[in-house]
Amino acid sequence: MITQLLAISKNAFVESVRQPILVVLVLLSGVLQVFNTWNAAYSMADTESSQVSGDTKLLFDIGLGTIFVIATLLAGFIATAVISREIENKTVLTVVSKPIGRPTLILGKYLGVAGAIMASVLIMLVFLMLALRHGVMSTRADQLDGPVIFFGIGSVFLAILLSGWCNFFYGWNFPQTVMAFLVPFTLIAYLLVLFFDPRWRPQPLDHDFKGQIAIASACLALAVLVLTSVALAASTRLGQVMTILVCLGVFLAALLSNYVLGRHVFSNTIVGEVRDVALDNERGDLELRAGDYLRISLTRPPQRLVEIGNPLYISPSPNGFPMLNMNDYGRFRGDITDLNAVASSAVPPGLAVAEVQGTTLRVRRVGPGGPDSLRMVRMPEKGDFAFQEPTRINTPALVAWGVVPNLQFFWLLDAVSQNRPVPRSYLGLVSLYALCQIGVFLSLSVILFQRRDVG
Repeated sequence: MITQLLAISKNAFVESVRQPILVVLVLLSGVLQVFNTWNAAYSMADTESSQVSGDTKLLFDIGLGTIFVIATLLAGFIATAVISREIENKTVLTVVSKPIGRPTLILGKYLGVAGAIMASVLIMLVFLMLALRHGVMSTRADQLDGPVIFFGIGSVFLAILLSGWCNFFYGWNFPQTVMAFLVPFTLIAYLLVLFFDPRWRPQPLDHDFKGQIAIASACLALAVLVLTSVALAASTRLGQVMTILVCLGVFLAALLSNYVLGRHVFSNTIVGEVRDVALDNERGDLELRAGDYLRISLTRPPQRLVEIGNPLYISPSPNGFPMLNMNDYGRFRGDITDLNAVASSAVPPGLAVAEVQGTTLRVRRVGPGGPDSLRMVRMPEKGDFAFQEPTRINTPALVAWGVVPNLQFFWLLDAVSQNRPVPRSYLGLVSLYALCQIGVFLSLSVILFQRRDVG
């Protein structure tokens, strides 16, 4: 099975990179990145410290969007070429008539198509990195980045010239040869660019390399792999035009899933965002025990009425999920200043509001026992959100939200531009999510193809 899978994957990969549309769209992406450096000026962006700042934020946004749309179109075109067109031409019959399972054929086709599209995305991401290094051209007086122009554009022209020469003298397939040269040439070009500043002065290799942008780019590539599996599933039953429309439809639905579905999953009302937290006890330790006070400062006055005795819940997310305090408790009915009443065994462990002064909430730990009885994941900290009730979950909306691919998980532009560090562990979580989505759509591909008449 492994030998069959590798043979099908290799054939699908070669067939994919030989498609002229692949080279056309990849080179179009490079041209558009050049135009993006001209039309991203005067975006009125702030200049706060981050890996992208000022007008470069808009350049990064447009550049990522350009790659996303072109990669979606590529997925539709290439998946149709290796599945739908082979079914229409009856060439797939020569494969399924052999002792080769249809699931093996689908998986092999996906690996081959995904490999070709990933090679294309890699080249397009290098074009984006070069554009970000060059920066936005606001006026004619802005200085051109010599290394970017020389190595970046030179690598593309060298790949095209060598491919033309090999096609003329050896008969090599031109699109395939262009792709074979572009991948190493563009990577080498970007590496050489990192060794020089815009005025050709030597600099450390990591001076212009942005780790957060690299993580955002990797997440974008994972999103493209998910869309490729969608295109493959659609191409088992539909033609080229309909497959592309399905890809674009899923693309738009996945971008809007948070608004259309996600906002109906969790229901709660924010009291405010936490600006600072201080533990007020006489012991001097960091444990929250019965009767201890927490002084929680909010970034602004509470957005809803907060009364003495009301419960307080903390979540790291503005939608209220997940909650840090896992106990479900109600309003404290006794005297919040009486330690005996607060620590009574009849009171469920929780947090209750003891005092409200402007943007500051003084919260008391009620109920008996130590920190373990409160079942709090961690202490509140800056950036968390305060609520007065547990978050309610709409199960049908949650199921629908989980089924539809959520491309917002892969879109890290806001985090990078707002200088919110993205941990490397997030890339692992997104990879796991992408793997689950790919598995679902490949299973759907097998189901749709299993009884497809190809004779």
